[in-house]
Amino acid sequence: MISTSARLLRLVSLLSARPSWTCGELAERMEVTARTVRRDIVRLRELGYGIESDPGPWGGYRLGGGTRIPPLVLDDEEALAVAVGLREAALSGVMGSDQAALSALLKLRQVLPPPIADRLGDMDAAFVHTPRPDEPQIAPGTLLDLATACRRGERARLSYRDREGRATVRDVDPYRLVHTGRRWYFVARDVKRGEWRTFRADRVGHIRPTGQAVELVDSPDPALLVSRSIASGSYPLYVTIRLPLPMNQALRLIPATVGSHRQDGPDATIVDIGGPHADGLAKYLLTLGTPLRVLAPDDVREALVRRARELFEDNVSSELP
Repeated sequence: MISTSARLLRLVSLLSARPSWTCGELAERMEVTARTVRRDIVRLRELGYGIESDPGPWGGYRLGGGTRIPPLVLDDEEALAVAVGLREAALSGVMGSDQAALSALLKLRQVLPPPIADRLGDMDAAFVHTPRPDEPQIAPGTLLDLATACRRGERARLSYRDREGRATVRDVDPYRLVHTGRRWYFVARDVKRGEWRTFRADRVGHIRPTGQAVELVDSPDPALLVSRSIASGSYPLYVTIRLPLPMNQALRLIPATVGSHRQDGPDATIVDIGGPHADGLAKYLLTLGTPLRVLAPDDVREALVRRARELFEDNVSSELP
């Protein structure tokens, strides 16, 4: 029999997983009686969780907005992880503004045990942060709304602006948020088109729940979907090459965010790579340092031969007395 605290955490997790549960459903999932569920709901409300309920035999429970933040207990390693995460968010601006993360970090440091505060201080002395002002900024509220939409399991209405600046409003089934190290991407199923899409989070105007619960049964690998979307972005020119490597080795050489891969037998991979011009693509191919064949187009093949010849001639001339 699990402890009361573990059972309460399990109950919160279930309430967070979808918009609404009946008492019977919760009792079945937690393997307890309906009376225990009702008693635990009362305890959670006393702790500050805003749990709403509908009366009647078909009524249910849902997790609403709480009136205050419930108590949070962290062990030493968890506290350090949270502090480091807040520090990075405050310095990098990944949340769109450093003020909220910085304020939370300062509050947390006031209550950290001395050994943990000392370890965080040692990290502060060792870390060097280089800001990247060209990175897109996201309002903290927008990122939080997207994360909440993914958690609720509920269809939402998304206001979005594409790369051309065109504004659209569409119904989506939220799934995941993916951070590539430079940008945040929102992965969702476009209801009208019936396909999975990736949306740049910094281009989202707002997202609003519709109240319609959805169950995702064909969800993709979100990180792979984002990688393929980035690799297939709009470029003026694409080169198709053949690498004498199996797929797993080709992916290590050319990441999925750079090229679109397809297997060509057990020991070869075809890769499509986009770039600004033929010379730039030729320069990139030379940096791979591996045998390859340019299948198309001719201007990239010619640029690659020209650059290779120039490189060879430079090396030969440098060795002459």
